[in-house]
Amino acid sequence: MGLQNAKPSTKGANVVMLGLDSAGKSTLLYKFRSNDAFITTPTIGFNVDMIEAGKDFTLTFWDVGGQKKMRELWSSFLEDAGALLYVVDSSDKRRLEESRRELELILKNECIKNVPVVVLANKQDLPGALNAEEITRKLKMKKHCSDRNWYVQPCCATTGEGLAEALQRVATFARQYKKSKETFITLKELNSF
Repeated sequence: MGLQNAKPSTKGANVVMLGLDSAGKSTLLYKFRSNDAFITTPTIGFNVDMIEAGKDFTLTFWDVGGQKKMRELWSSFLEDAGALLYVVDSSDKRRLEESRRELELILKNECIKNVPVVVLANKQDLPGALNAEEITRKLKMKKHCSDRNWYVQPCCATTGEGLAEALQRVATFARQYKKSKETFITLKELNSF
């Protein structure tokens, strides 16, 4: 299990999609893939899907279940991640603190040091949903992501609103991260001579 056995192609990157249960991760993944409406059930385990993100670049999305027992396994999926896509139910204010704590734990993992983060502030269509600025503050993004590229994208998985922008942002960040990592490896090899 985990990403160590699923190396991205030379023209792609692994994207780990995490968030609490019922945040909308699977619905988002299906909406990225097609514009159809899907009825989803809570993910037990994980879903994997490859999505073309521009010319010659494929993102392999790892949608990992968000139940408490699955969260204990999240770190297994972080190795070789080219980006983290963290999904938040912006209308569920009572679980926002729990979501912030889980994100903070993920970001402390050495496997994803400097890996870019895109937070999807999902369920913007629901009454009382917090906007991207409020989610940014509640998750303390500036504090926890000061060492990496990050962005908070408001969206709605059921309508698809904001998803094209999110996919573009993830692809851009993943490309940049991959390029910087390859440059670092090349420099490290040159310095070893």
